[in-house]
Amino acid sequence: MTTLRDALEGHQIGIYFAAIGAAVLIALTLPGTTALEAWINPALALMLFVTFLQVPLPELGKAFARVRFLAALLITNFVVVPLLVAGLIRFLPADPMLRLGVLMVLLTPCIDYVVTFAHLGRADAKVLLASTPALLIAQMLMLPVYLNVFLGEDAARFVQVGPFVHAFVWLIAVPLGLAAAVQIWAGRSQVGQRVAAGLGHLPVPATALVLFVVIASVLPQLGPALDDALRVVPVYVAFAVTAPLLGWAVGRAFRLDAPTVRTLAFSAATRNSLVVLPLAFAVPGAVPLLPAVIVTQTLVELLGELIYVRLMPRFGASASSPVAA
Repeated sequence: MTTLRDALEGHQIGIYFAAIGAAVLIALTLPGTTALEAWINPALALMLFVTFLQVPLPELGKAFARVRFLAALLITNFVVVPLLVAGLIRFLPADPMLRLGVLMVLLTPCIDYVVTFAHLGRADAKVLLASTPALLIAQMLMLPVYLNVFLGEDAARFVQVGPFVHAFVWLIAVPLGLAAAVQIWAGRSQVGQRVAAGLGHLPVPATALVLFVVIASVLPQLGPALDDALRVVPVYVAFAVTAPLLGWAVGRAFRLDAPTVRTLAFSAATRNSLVVLPLAFAVPGAVPLLPAVIVTQTLVELLGELIYVRLMPRFGASASSPVAA
């Protein structure tokens, strides 16, 4: 018997694109949708809470115990991908605000819908889901460091500690703590079990809500920044082509099994535009350029994901004697 949760998960790609289509239609026909910007953080917090709730606490411990995979995942996203980005930004105009937007989105690995696409692409989506808290914490710590490295003196004008602390508290610590509390409650009470089961239906709708709010609030701002947004498209396309190949290469180097290699490829290719957007809005003088540059990456990436889910399953085994982790 197909449950509501199964139906949502089975049709989530269509739901996500429907949310984007509805957001585009509303943004182009109704005035004032930029006011939805105030709902981005609450929607993100809800999405991350129900995402973390999908990771049972024992599985979270197992994810950290898979040392080989975790090392490969962190090296892919925080060593290999930054080296790729360092090469790609050389093809951008010297405008520091434009480069800031590209750096913010390309240096932060996705922790939400990447799990969906990884599953469709026959990757190990479960281990990627269990690793989401580690990825989110690592990127909040490393992003200010990389921005200082890549932007030099300009970083001091843009990078402020406050927004990162706020993001860590409300987008990591609070959702993760609440998810752990609900899991503990569910383990001790039937009421808690019913609440957890009900919340288990929300990951797909919550992600669709975030996509809707982000696109509807930012799209009206694309007009004044359209030329700049179009300038970064070739860089985003080059990243979309190269990053999964690098993730796949790291998986081979670590002698991981084929599904886990695909997991690294998906993680390398998929970026965290939804979560990084509130940080962009906190940058002085960011609107409209920074949000436009970041959302442009989202649109390029989602089209790329449709290609990945068809090509990734064809990626061969990682080595003659692969190990899981």
